Amino acid sequence: MAAVTEKPGRVELAIGGMTCASCAMRIEKRLNKIDGVTATVNFGTEHAAVAFDPGAVSVDDLIAAVEAVGYEASLPQLATEEDPTRPYRMRLIVATAVSVPLTVLAWVSGARFAGWEWVALALATLVVAWSGWPFHRAAALNARHAVATMDTLISLGTLAAWTWSAVVVLSGIHETVYFDAASLITALILLGRYLEARAKRRSGAAIRALLELGARDARVLRDGEEVLVPVEKLRAGDVFVVRPGEKVATDGVVESGESAVDQSMLTGESAPVEVGPGDTVAGATINTSGRLVVRATRVGGETALAQIARLVAEAQAGKAQVQRLADRVSGIFVPVVIALSLATLAAWLAFGASAAAAFTTAVAVVVIACPCALGLATPTALMVGTGRGAQIGILIKGPEILEQTRQVTTIVLDKTGTVTEGRMEVVALVAADGVGEDELLRLAGGAESASEHPVARAIAERGREKLGRLPEPEGFTNRAGLGIEAVVDGRAVVVGRPALLADWGIALPGSLQVGADRLEGEGNTVVAVAFDGAVGGLVAVADRIKPTSRQAIAELKQLGLKPVLLTGDNERTARAVAAAVGIDRVLANVLPDGKAAEIRRLQEAGEVVAMVGDGVNDAPALAQADLGLSIGTGTDVAIEASDLTLVSGDLRVAADAIRLARRTLRTIKGNLFWAFGYNVAAIPIAIAGLLNPVIAAAAMAFSSVFVVSNSLRLRRFRPRRQAP
Repeated sequence: MAAVTEKPGRVELAIGGMTCASCAMRIEKRLNKIDGVTATVNFGTEHAAVAFDPGAVSVDDLIAAVEAVGYEASLPQLATEEDPTRPYRMRLIVATAVSVPLTVLAWVSGARFAGWEWVALALATLVVAWSGWPFHRAAALNARHAVATMDTLISLGTLAAWTWSAVVVLSGIHETVYFDAASLITALILLGRYLEARAKRRSGAAIRALLELGARDARVLRDGEEVLVPVEKLRAGDVFVVRPGEKVATDGVVESGESAVDQSMLTGESAPVEVGPGDTVAGATINTSGRLVVRATRVGGETALAQIARLVAEAQAGKAQVQRLADRVSGIFVPVVIALSLATLAAWLAFGASAAAAFTTAVAVVVIACPCALGLATPTALMVGTGRGAQIGILIKGPEILEQTRQVTTIVLDKTGTVTEGRMEVVALVAADGVGEDELLRLAGGAESASEHPVARAIAERGREKLGRLPEPEGFTNRAGLGIEAVVDGRAVVVGRPALLADWGIALPGSLQVGADRLEGEGNTVVAVAFDGAVGGLVAVADRIKPTSRQAIAELKQLGLKPVLLTGDNERTARAVAAAVGIDRVLANVLPDGKAAEIRRLQEAGEVVAMVGDGVNDAPALAQADLGLSIGTGTDVAIEASDLTLVSGDLRVAADAIRLARRTLRTIKGNLFWAFGYNVAAIPIAIAGLLNPVIAAAAMAFSSVFVVSNSLRLRRFRPRRQAP
């Protein structure tokens, strides 16, 4: 994917020239002043997420608005991204090379020679003017708009030290010069920016690596011959071949062949998945063994890989509440620091200190107070956390989700497809007196063949396996949550819950009721069948519990969550499944349109609710929940309604997702504590005159590096399901 795709009403812009969080705030304010535009600018990712009215505003208008306040904007080209350390490298080398002799001259009196001050002036001028040019240029641009940023502090500090020293040399007065301080401050801050840029690049490496995973070429079948074509030229409907060891070119359906496909890059699962005719495969996954012939269904920006990349990019462009607070603080911090520095200078002079001492203290206050660590605290942790999540099959839709995971007290689990496999199979047929099993299966299977419900599919499939072709139903009616009604071979057939039969005035005889109770007690779902106004029998179907569900429930409990099983099944079946996986609380007999209401009732009782589901009928409940988690094997509707998407069908990923989100939030808060604490502690020390400007510059630069490095620790997050 060469560029982030522009969608109607929403665009992602790459922003150039930002140096701190207050820069991001300026751009954000400028964009949001445009009618119909809602923008979020993220300093860490250097991107702006902009929603706009395409009828009133164009992308060019948005770019022009950013450029009007002195910054650069463009549609990001991910594949051709430049090395972010390049602008700093040569300037840093020059600043370092010049700072060494300047420091020797300043601190070692024996190294001085006649006229050394003039040499120091020339060397320091080179560093301050050329190496420090990016800071001065940014400060000047900001000054034109009556704004002060971190660059303003750096520019003021270095220019003040250089100007004082130049005046001393040119006037011939006997005062201390600070050429070494001006040079070293510039070098140290450039070093901090260089290391910060390199670390930020590493923090975004996960999403870049994901985008690079796709296949480059595809072996398309044309007139029976394999033709190698670039993957960009694939179209939906093309049939292509995947040989053993090759990557699947794009999302598709297997037409022929059987193999095991390694999906670890999408799901985080190490075990390959067996696929055959009719199974779906995702682009960029690896065919490990047999030859596959695949029909392309989704290409380009519609593939699973592209959608994952888009979701992660959108999540990284957002802002958590804690970051918005930090941005606001950064926005007012710089002017306050400048005022504080001037007040310090005046106070020291008023109390009789020398001009050199007062000046040194004021410069130290300016330099130490730069709030760059504050601006990096949240976005870098968010970048690394969401990127690591994408690598292990967890998609976090936005930064606000992190806060919600910390607050959740109860997790509601849909049964079918979440706790269980979601593949029903018939396990028992109980025919009424005078009815044969084949007749029961033929009429029930024929009626259910028009339904897509998992229970219906299981009954219809068993009918075809045993009897071959089933009769076509007529007058089919689906009664949501209850069953179906149809006419099969001229006979009125009802299949569903006993309550549906009761609507027709049909009651189960005692012997069948006993059989139904026994089958339900064994954890099966039992449906009753009636035709022509009389009971025909019972069909019991079972959905296997996923082998990992019990471990997943245990891990969720360890996280302090109370699991609740939510299902449309009867109480007895639901409790049997709940007992098998370790769930104590069950909400059974809940119709699809009642799931959201159950979530609401839990919320009204004071619970903060997470919901895990995978089907279309789960979407309202996922949206209602405080935190919605969709199983990626489910429907697009469920995924769209959720806050977290678990690409794998393994329920243990839900626990991993909550652990990762909580750890990311802890990292953000730890970063903010360090950034705030650093400034709160350091500024009074500088005002007291206990901090040399050079030491202040080193501390300020490395506080930013510390914050980014702390965020990078999230790359080591390991899902429990992969632990030895």
